This record gives sequence, structure tokens and C-alpha cells, in this order.
Amino acid sequence: MTARADRDTYDDDLKALQTRFMTIQQAYLHTGDHAVIVFEGWDAAGKGGTIRRISSVMDPRGFKVWPIAAPTPEEQRQHYLTRFWQRLPGRGAIAIFDRSWYGRLLVERVEGFAKPSEWGRAYGEINEFERMLVDDGTKFLKVFLYITPDEQLERFRDRMEDPIKRWKLSYEDFRNRERWDDYQDAANEMLERTSTSAAPWLVLSANDKKYARLEALRAIADRLSEGVDLTPPEPDKKLRERYERLIKGSD
Repeated sequence: MTARADRDTYDDDLKALQTRFMTIQQAYLHTGDHAVIVFEGWDAAGKGGTIRRISSVMDPRGFKVWPIAAPTPEEQRQHYLTRFWQRLPGRGAIAIFDRSWYGRLLVERVEGFAKPSEWGRAYGEINEFERMLVDDGTKFLKVFLYITPDEQLERFRDRMEDPIKRWKLSYEDFRNRERWDDYQDAANEMLERTSTSAAPWLVLSANDKKYARLEALRAIADRLSEGVDLTPPEPDKKLRERYERLIKGSD
């Protein structure tokens, strides 16, 4: 939990990683590859900040962030995975889930929103769901950001005192903190039973935001790059000819 990023190289490291993401996205638009990234972790662990470092350099036409909240009444009448199936990316696109179907094994389990029989069978359902995605060619990575209770309290204090950040705090944050041990037990079992060969978990120390941010971005970029030709394609012949006529006409 004491791991820290090198402050002297952080900005350059971040910029290099963001350039990689732009390169990956342009490649996906041509190759048809597609990817799903899942972020879970403690409240105030830095999920949103890490995701913003990706989304800030991506074209929204092929990239989507899904912030997952409690299901709507209509969604509650359906199988809990339905709303996630509907948000999966098409060919050539990348989707990030800021929290996910793992709510069934965390908040729904701890707060009693799901019966023991429901969350008990969800381990197998989720493993099969993710295996189907991977078998279909989806590049997939799950990231869990872990912070200590003391660090979380410090970040809550920072949010409460900063008017610009205060919107991030909710009553649920305090409720969840009061049941830290219960959530930790649920998270430990979740990580143990759903880290599979097809879809392993990456668990990162996030007491230092910059360290966790760089490690997460690096792992995601590596996973999204696997087996993908990132070389920019040559322009279409007709496009090149049209461009050259345009240039000659403007001379």
C-alpha cells in the first residue's frame, strides 16, 4: 500500500500512455477489435480520475463510459445482466464500466438487495457471461482499486471541504464505510471466485492516486494492444487521388 509514482516522470509517463490509447482507438476502427474494461473498488479510490485520463483523449464515436448506478424499476423486473448486455460495445468500439455487474456480489449482497440464493449463483453466472465475451473476441480487463480506511477518510474530507468536489460525496459513501468489514469480506470472496483464466482481476494499491492511475492505464493499454496491428493504415487510394487533385487545384 506504500507504492508511489515517480513525481518527476509522471506527466511524461501519462502523456505517453494517452498517446497509446489514441493509437489503439484508431487501430480498432480499422480492425474491428472491441474491448470492455471494468472498474471496481472502494469509494474514492480513484476510478473516475483514472477513467477521465482515458476518455479525455478518445473520440466518443468509438468510446463510451457507462457509470453504473442502482437499477431502475424497469431494470429490476429483468435479469440483472440485461442492462449490461445492452451496453456492450459493437465492433471497433471500446466501453468502460464505472462499476458493473459486480454490484450483485457487493452492494446487493451486503445491503440485502439480493437474496443469498441470488447472489450465491451470480459467481457462476458472471464467470460464464465474461467467458462468452472473451470467446466472442472481446478484449477484457477488470481493475479493482484498493485504498485503506484512513486514506478513504482523508479523501472524503477533501471532497467535503472542496465545493467543486463535494458532488462526489453521497450518503451511500458513508453507509458503505460503516460496513467496511462486510464489504471487504464480500470483495475478497468476489475476487477469489471470479478471477478466472479468461477474465482475471488486476488489483492495485491506490493509496497513491498517480501510482494506481499509471499502473491501471499501462495494464489496460497492454491488454487492448494484444494481437492488434497498431500501424496506421495507408490512406485509401481514391482518397489519396482526390486529395492530390485538391492540392493541385489550389496551387
